[in-house]
Amino acid sequence: MIGLPGASAGPPSPAAEDGATDASRAPAPAGTSTRRRGSALTLAIYEATFEALAATGFEGLAFDKIAARAGTGKSALYRRWSTPAELVLAALADPVAGFGTPVTPDTGTLRGDLLALLGAFARVLDEPRGRALLPLLTQRACHPELFAQVQRLVTLPHQKILLSMLRAAVDRGETDPRCVTPRIASVGPRMIFAEVMAKGTVPEEEVHAIVDEVLLPLMAPQK
Repeated sequence: MIGLPGASAGPPSPAAEDGATDASRAPAPAGTSTRRRGSALTLAIYEATFEALAATGFEGLAFDKIAARAGTGKSALYRRWSTPAELVLAALADPVAGFGTPVTPDTGTLRGDLLALLGAFARVLDEPRGRALLPLLTQRACHPELFAQVQRLVTLPHQKILLSMLRAAVDRGETDPRCVTPRIASVGPRMIFAEVMAKGTVPEEEVHAIVDEVLLPLMAPQK
């Protein structure tokens, strides 16, 4: 699968307020107000960060562009994050806007669990937060520390889920114990990611094909 210079992974306090009045504030229509506070402002900033990252890549990411998308002022960002990289890290770790703690499927079968997890992964990669991962994962050489943090926040937690799914499948007799390895657990997510890179999206039927034609035969008990 499914990697920011060292910064705290936790999202900033939602109690911070948007009191900025600098020129990057998006103009409000007559009779309306775009002033937001706390969690509403934080969520808007995180979503704007993902949208900007997906559109421009990390090299083009800047507080003024994010602030304009979020409808706030640059100072609201500077007060809470030191760099765009720190903001990206906080957005990725956020349980609402970002990835938070992934949920382990429990359908009762390995096929059902794989379809649920990989289908959800494919859908996420078609959202702004998922599209924001692509430049981070494909520019490892330029931003190795950033890539490592994405691995820690996104890749490794999902890998742990896949390994737990395989262990449960072993207990049900659906999988060979020798298949419970990080390498085999990474096959499905990597194929989903490769499809996204090649075609831009992964339809449901492609997820089914990956599970039925590749993963289940690969993980079947050895006779």
